[in-house]
Amino acid sequence: MPKREEIRNLETIPVGSLGMIPLKSCAEFGKKVDAYLVRWRTERENEHKDSLAFSGYQRESYILGSKTPRFGSGEGKGEILQSVRGSDLYILVDVCNYSMTYSLSGQENHMSPDDHYQDLKRIIAAVGGKARRITVIMPFLYESRQHKRTARESLDCAIALQELVSMGVDNIITFDAHDPRVQNAIPLHGFETIQPAYQFIKGLLKNVPDLKLDSSNMMVISPDEGGMGRAIYIANVLGLDMGMFYKRRDYTRVVNGRNPIIAHEFLGTSVEGKDMIIIDDMISSGESVIEVAAALKARKANRIFVFSTFGLFTNGLARFDQAYEEGLITRVLTTNLIYQSPELLEREWYINCDMSKYVAYIIDTLNHDCSISDLLDPNERIQSIVTRYKNGEM
Repeated sequence: MPKREEIRNLETIPVGSLGMIPLKSCAEFGKKVDAYLVRWRTERENEHKDSLAFSGYQRESYILGSKTPRFGSGEGKGEILQSVRGSDLYILVDVCNYSMTYSLSGQENHMSPDDHYQDLKRIIAAVGGKARRITVIMPFLYESRQHKRTARESLDCAIALQELVSMGVDNIITFDAHDPRVQNAIPLHGFETIQPAYQFIKGLLKNVPDLKLDSSNMMVISPDEGGMGRAIYIANVLGLDMGMFYKRRDYTRVVNGRNPIIAHEFLGTSVEGKDMIIIDDMISSGESVIEVAAALKARKANRIFVFSTFGLFTNGLARFDQAYEEGLITRVLTTNLIYQSPELLEREWYINCDMSKYVAYIIDTLNHDCSISDLLDPNERIQSIVTRYKNGEM
């Protein structure tokens, strides 16, 4: 039976010559995506391959050279080192890559999300409107946590989206946006927020051999009311029950810019003796997810697995090391859509979910102007891998 990538996109003409510009922030991820695209297009049989419309269809690499150098003052500029005229351009950026530095008046400065976003705009400006279409792939949506106004506040995410489309960006692809309703800021342009549900389930099934995937042995937990949609989806496709916590806050005080959490209150059926999947969009400091795990353990839950699209670990890994040693958590699964420190990748409790093949599918499909609906709904692939796991084929 032919593989999925071999039966996709064989008939339609590409929108333009495919070009990828991964900014330095996601250079390694971009190379992985490029390797898949090169392999598929080399192997793919197509009778029109030699026609003018397919010019440049097979290449040794689809990555176009670019630079974002800095002056000694810290100011920067964007440069594209190859022609992009008529290209279908995909620009990849990881705004969370804090490992990158630049010199500012002789001081070493770590790049913030603002710096990465500014570099993205510089590369778009360097394109100068010559590309046929520009798609920005920004896995962690810049400023997505500032998605609504509750007082006299800036709406940074909406402003950023409007800024990008005003510069000529046609589509924005992100993963697990904190609140997908920010797309209302650009209603006439493409905006996709993609859930990595299949990759999480695949990562768990490949690494944990003795799971019992039924509602009497396993349960999905949302750590707050905002993440209910994710938990409901995972619970439904796996045929499990779900529960949720809500955060009781002290609204009389503000600590570090937010009202402190007094307690996590649980809503749901008994968790005793069951394996738990806690799913959330991001692990920031990790305090909330560890408190939720402790609350589940107090209710006599069995093993606890944490799914999170973005593992920021802003307070380091020591708290998770401790939680693992104490038996609060069994495994933590996050994706490689954002920077992962070498220390994280070495941890015994950590499972890395590689998203490069999925992103390559999306780019390949969109370049042919085909629908990505089947890629956005992974239910069929999830059922297939669960069946294989139950049959002992993993």
